[in-house]
Amino acid sequence: MKIGNKNFELGNNHVYVMGILNVTPDSFSDGGKHNNRDTMLKAAEEMVKDGVDIIDIGGESTRPGYTMISNEEEIERVMPAIEIIKSNFDIPISLDTYKVDVAIPAISAGVDLINDIWGGKYLKGIENEKYKEDGMIGLVRDTNVAYCIMHNDENPMYTDVALDVKNDLLKTVEKCLACGIDKDKLMIDPGIGFAKTFEDNLKVLNRLDIYNDVDIPLLLGASRKSVIAKTLNTDVNNREEGTIAISVMAAEKKVKFVRVHNVLGNRRALDMVEKIMES
Repeated sequence: MKIGNKNFELGNNHVYVMGILNVTPDSFSDGGKHNNRDTMLKAAEEMVKDGVDIIDIGGESTRPGYTMISNEEEIERVMPAIEIIKSNFDIPISLDTYKVDVAIPAISAGVDLINDIWGGKYLKGIENEKYKEDGMIGLVRDTNVAYCIMHNDENPMYTDVALDVKNDLLKTVEKCLACGIDKDKLMIDPGIGFAKTFEDNLKVLNRLDIYNDVDIPLLLGASRKSVIAKTLNTDVNNREEGTIAISVMAAEKKVKFVRVHNVLGNRRALDMVEKIMES
């Protein structure tokens, strides 16, 4: 899989790390930490030093109960981070957005991957006439950027949550392929913490290996999420052990990308797992 100018080899035990750079005042874990150019640059430098493979920029918090912001405000937040990373580092940039009108200028500024928490389902309020029907899927097709389809659902009703999530993701994959997106531009994310109960999240995590027969890489974003807090009875500042445990389990289940806040800790744990698996 190619993202930006970097090739990601998928046929081995290696797990790639996507580092989270939230430029929001209200994200659940790191809100307000990276809201000026100096702190953005420092955070990116630290992630690159620690072995990050992709930097994922987020301009709108999607924590439970979040308040949607305008396209203009989100663009204003993310563009400086995109420009800083592009001008200082040779590393792929992902943008965490579900809004077509935010993604358009961001892609023009150099974003290599769109990380869409609605997996192409969000079609409300699109201002660009060209994409009112196909939404983000049409934009990805036209710009040829990589695309992460995350599972989400406004009205979730599950019979077998792990299998239902997989089947829903594969339906979206088929829609992308039918729209003209190349398969090697796609990755999928089961959406831990979105449209799922605590028990649902645990079941999805436990059965990540059901994706092993899918020839599209899996990204897992569970870093510091509430499933960890509820399991370990801890606050947002004490969820690293749980996050690393999930990353290790993900490696064992052949997940190819993990999206995390703490790049160094997860990278070291994954390197250890990889060495053991290679032996």
